[in-house]
Amino acid sequence: MSHEHEKKPFSLHLDVSDFLPADKEEKQSLVVMRESVSFWRDGVRRFRKNKIAMASLIVIILIFIFSFILPSFYPYGYEQQIRGSENLRPMQYSEAELARIEAGEKVFPHILGTDNLGRDMTARLMMGSRISLLVGLVASVLVLIIGSIYGAIAGYFGGKVDLIMMRIVDIIYTVPDILIIILLMVTLKYPLQDLASNVPGFGWISDIGIGLISIFIVFSLLYWVGMARIVRGQILALKEQEYVTAARALGASHRRIIGKHLLTNCMGPLIVTTTLQIPSAIFTESFLSFIGIGVQAPMPSLGSMASNAIGGISTYPYRLFEPAIMISLIILSFNLLGDGLRDAFDPKLKN
Repeated sequence: MSHEHEKKPFSLHLDVSDFLPADKEEKQSLVVMRESVSFWRDGVRRFRKNKIAMASLIVIILIFIFSFILPSFYPYGYEQQIRGSENLRPMQYSEAELARIEAGEKVFPHILGTDNLGRDMTARLMMGSRISLLVGLVASVLVLIIGSIYGAIAGYFGGKVDLIMMRIVDIIYTVPDILIIILLMVTLKYPLQDLASNVPGFGWISDIGIGLISIFIVFSLLYWVGMARIVRGQILALKEQEYVTAARALGASHRRIIGKHLLTNCMGPLIVTTTLQIPSAIFTESFLSFIGIGVQAPMPSLGSMASNAIGGISTYPYRLFEPAIMISLIILSFNLLGDGLRDAFDPKLKN
């Protein structure tokens, strides 16, 4: 009887049959069932499964349409004062407008009423939402650019460079934000006015608004420190990776390594942090406008609209509810969107 194919578990000889080509059934058992996808495609797929985040994204899109597109078709302007239409309630017409309707003329209703100067509240709410969104987006982009560059340089070079740069960040952290913001807003107001009126080529400052420019400068000076710390932590973990070592060996410059290899691999946390920075910027702008040092009249802001409504809270409470609900809706939507992006693009949270 031949024993050449009998398995001997304690034998030191190799079994030739173990090295035979695999058949179709064995190959099929080794196939990975899940399709290989990139980091971004996988993140988008996970984000789409988050119903709350998708609903928040839809709400944000609707708010953008309300703020940037509808004003072009709306018959009233945010500065337009309509005589005889002061203090109208929602969907109410003035006597002059009722007379025009009786004469057969079509008059568009004041959907949310008018203020004490006869200005349509819906038009002002549209423009106020636009200002808040612009402040949130522009301020977040400024924070992203300044914070990512600063944190990347500190984390990449390390040593004394990192020590000095992060101590500057710690000093800025110890400064009371609101106090410095108020001081900067008041201090920057008059130099910007002189610059816009006396220096050729800077008239655009008046067009945009002294208050808005001041807010952007304040965010550029103070609010990038959190982003810098996050980026620094990411860079410290990534700079020891093999591809960074290979780039150094090939003679890549520091600028290329930071921009091409390190910051590119931090895009997930950067997008999430930037998205979560938007509601913070909107809330800060609304607070500044509420206390009277933010966006200046006649340009409306959700904060200034709420401040103006305080005086008539007992008679016209809806004037306060309108900007307050819009602020809450914008901030809540961006926060939920940021949470969804974090769950989708943070590798530590993958199932």
